[in-house]
Amino acid sequence: MQPPFGRSNPDRIRATNAAILSAFALLVAAGCAPEGESEIVPPEHRFPLSLGDHTVHVELAVTQEEQSQGLMFREELTEDAGMLFVSYYPRRMSFFMRNTPLPLDIGYFSAEGVLREVHRLYPYDETPVRSQSSQIQFALEMNQGWYSENGVRRGAELDLEQLTEALRRRGFSPEDFGL
Repeated sequence: MQPPFGRSNPDRIRATNAAILSAFALLVAAGCAPEGESEIVPPEHRFPLSLGDHTVHVELAVTQEEQSQGLMFREELTEDAGMLFVSYYPRRMSFFMRNTPLPLDIGYFSAEGVLREVHRLYPYDETPVRSQSSQIQFALEMNQGWYSENGVRRGAELDLEQLTEALRRRGFSPEDFGL
């Protein structure tokens, strides 16, 4: 029996709300975003990022879970690909290679995006590799030898405008990182 006119039917309201939510979910799943907004991309998406005269293609490790996972269990990394670890504030950073079979180099960058240090990381080595500086906000892991082979030395700069856009596309507010 239908409720009298003017009274709400809880089942009908729930069904209507469910239909609206389902339609919205389909739009999101189809990649449709409101006009003027871009689609949020997943953590494994690679972004082009200028580093000095070179362009690298990086995944962003932003959340604690992403940073803890890092490049664990990866068997290969293409030539100009890497992972950029983004901190909310400058600090001393430390990395080790638990469950990571790839030989890597890590570059430590200041909040201004300036390369301050490069260190070697060895497969499966759980010895912490700490930054010397306590003013590091970004760390970029690349294949071992990449920095030297490409002539990327201390003083090289990350393009922070590209990083800002990449953070937005991942769904983060660049302002939270001082950008």
